[in-house]
Amino acid sequence: MKKGLLWMMLVAIAAFMVACSTESPVDEGNAEGGTSEGGDGDFTVGLSISTLNNPFFVTLQEGAEAKAEELGVDLITVDAQDDDAKQISDVEDLIQRGVDLILINPTDSTSVTSAIAAANAAGIPVITVDRGAEGGEVVSHIASDNVAGGEMAGELLKELVGEGAEVAELEGIPGSSAARERGEGFHNVAEGSLEVAAKQTANFNRAEGLTVMENILQSNPEITGVFAHNDEMALGALEAIDAAGRDDIVIVGFDATDDAVAAVEAGRLAGTVAQQPTLIGETAVATAFSVLSGDDVEEFIPVDLELVTNE
Repeated sequence: MKKGLLWMMLVAIAAFMVACSTESPVDEGNAEGGTSEGGDGDFTVGLSISTLNNPFFVTLQEGAEAKAEELGVDLITVDAQDDDAKQISDVEDLIQRGVDLILINPTDSTSVTSAIAAANAAGIPVITVDRGAEGGEVVSHIASDNVAGGEMAGELLKELVGEGAEVAELEGIPGSSAARERGEGFHNVAEGSLEVAAKQTANFNRAEGLTVMENILQSNPEITGVFAHNDEMALGALEAIDAAGRDDIVIVGFDATDDAVAAVEAGRLAGTVAQQPTLIGETAVATAFSVLSGDDVEEFIPVDLELVTNE
């Protein structure tokens, strides 16, 4: 009798376990058992940065990473090292890895078009960051108003050196929207007010800024002012000017990196146009999250600028 009762109990337990194992699984937080289209932790975003050899873009990446962690977004960052071909290859790799959206900070506004087209063909939305693109379908562009920033720099330089003074311009990477737009804004002010005696690219690079400035000083000894399209070139130019013993030349940069702001506070740079790279990175990831969540976003999302001087 006892053996029979024990056998019946074992059969009942086995039946209960089988019934539990055949129930349909339901994702936590999805009581109806439907498929999820996304949500916190479900999005993977690729970030292709032009170069991490520039403190501005390092700070931008840090802002993006902080916002990604806050929103539960998986962020994959690749460094193009200022190489157009590498950036195209990097974006193709992100496409193969199946990211949901790609943030691109172009090395060159024209060459990046093919990378954007590849993402478009794969059905992956693209957002450009800090620098724009000449072609391809872009959901949104997040950047400072570089034309307005160039005008701010031009106004400051004109105020400091006076009407008609000879100045030099250190240009950024040819073909990049930042170089083109900052130069446009600067010339909006300089035309008819300043004599731009020398204009040469230093590719947004400090070492090149030093070399280019050395050459400009030799061929244009009368210059009294310099506008550099970014702070790295401005700091390179400052080294050349210091080495030449020219304390009569004022320099205005762009980006407000930590080194540049310190140089402004020390009276070595006249000023710099402050972008907010942390905020640009944060805004880029927040916008990506909105797009992937099905929300509408603006085609251009500007990030405020301000002029930093030691006054």
